[in-house]
Amino acid sequence: MTADDVERAVGLAVDLLGRAPADAWGAPAGALEWTCWETAEHLADDLFAYAAQLGPRRPPRTREVPFAVARRRAEGPANTVHADPAAGPEGLLEVLEACGGLLAAVVRTAPPEARAHHVFGLSDPEGFAAMGVVETVVHTHDMAQGLGLAWEPPADLCAGALARLFPHAPADAPPWPALLWSTGRADLPGRPRPRAWRWDGTVREG
Repeated sequence: MTADDVERAVGLAVDLLGRAPADAWGAPAGALEWTCWETAEHLADDLFAYAAQLGPRRPPRTREVPFAVARRRAEGPANTVHADPAAGPEGLLEVLEACGGLLAAVVRTAPPEARAHHVFGLSDPEGFAAMGVVETVVHTHDMAQGLGLAWEPPADLCAGALARLFPHAPADAPPWPALLWSTGRADLPGRPRPRAWRWDGTVREG
């Protein structure tokens, strides 16, 4: 997957989320314990963190870049990135889009041989791009549920993410349902959703 895929996924997500009523962002995001606002901050934080992992000249291979994190609410996500509440949903989405732009820029300029730590496997720029796409499309799904919006990302984005991060995903299901199943968010016919899941971010050689 590429920087263009990250930009496309984030752009589609921001366009959709911008349609939400301003007073809806305190609703729970799907089955998550976080509000839609907190989930957007978490997504922005993920995109920022993936960019940061590839940023040093010698990316860390055994740990994350040690940014401080904080929670605004005991049950909320622990983030480095927070949006200023005074800026409202428009500002929140600007923060999200900015962090997506950072990841796309780093993926575009990082050497292909770069490797950096992720808890789901030492990965390369393509892997971090795929992670950014997955985080974006599935957390937009979570927020869309809470905000009352319809969301179905393009099949080719989902297929690319599945091929890179979920090589053992069901091949007999369409890409979007297969991705929701792979991330524990939906059942498939004859396949209850997994109770625990993880992707494989390790580098695909050859």
